[in-house]
Amino acid sequence: MSLRERIQEDMKVAMRAREAERLGTIRMLLAAVKQREIDERRVLEEGEVLSLVDKLIKQRKDSASQFSAGGRPDLAEKEEAEIAILSDYLPEPLAPEAIDALIGEAIIAVGATSPRDMGKVLSALRPQMQGRADMALVADQVKARLNP
Repeated sequence: MSLRERIQEDMKVAMRAREAERLGTIRMLLAAVKQREIDERRVLEEGEVLSLVDKLIKQRKDSASQFSAGGRPDLAEKEEAEIAILSDYLPEPLAPEAIDALIGEAIIAVGATSPRDMGKVLSALRPQMQGRADMALVADQVKARLNP
């Protein structure tokens, strides 16, 4: 079953169970997927849907931190609940050891020797880590390894 089919099935289950919060989040996700498909005039692939889920989670994290800073814990909790629902659609996160190993392999594969090669390394890592690791943290680790 593809990720998109799984999302649609989960929406049906949430409707039957009358889980309003979960249903709203899943509908928002499907609307984002459909909007992107309409914009690009093609059906999104599995990796692109994962990328979209990851993007929505990052938006929710940013909103939650802004709401917390603004003294709105009720809205921050709502955003955190949406993050939990959306996280169900991401693959299992990579362990720190696995991330380190993949970074080492990518550095060797692209022949990176300086911080100028960071883009090449991240481009090689992105398909393997999409949705499985925070790419901002991965970028920091790559930068630390490439700086003498």
